Amino acid sequence: MTTVLVIDDSPSEMAKFRDMLARHSFQILEATNGEQGCQMAADHLPDVILMDVVMPEMNGFQATRKITRGKTTAHIPVIMISTKNQETDRVWGKRQGAKEYMNKPVEENSLVDIIRKVTE
Repeated sequence: MTTVLVIDDSPSEMAKFRDMLARHSFQILEATNGEQGCQMAADHLPDVILMDVVMPEMNGFQATRKITRGKTTAHIPVIMISTKNQETDRVWGKRQGAKEYMNKPVEENSLVDIIRKVTE
């Protein structure tokens, strides 16, 4: 079973991801901010991470950089998911180590396809 760590500070977005992922039998871990997400990534070593960008304290770009450059977490693919839809955001996300960058709201089948692609 694929384990997905969702890092998002919005309770409503977290609920949407939880529902979508549960329908496809993913195991779900949840973090509500970047710092907690980085710690959970190191503690649980999920198969993939869904990362929001706009969060207080440590934003998604910073958390992605920390995870993708960490000794024990660098192998975990990060998919950034954000309302920030400028090409510069997408490029910056990839430069921080994200494998994919999706815009909110995400379409369920597209999300599942991308998760499967990056975890193959």
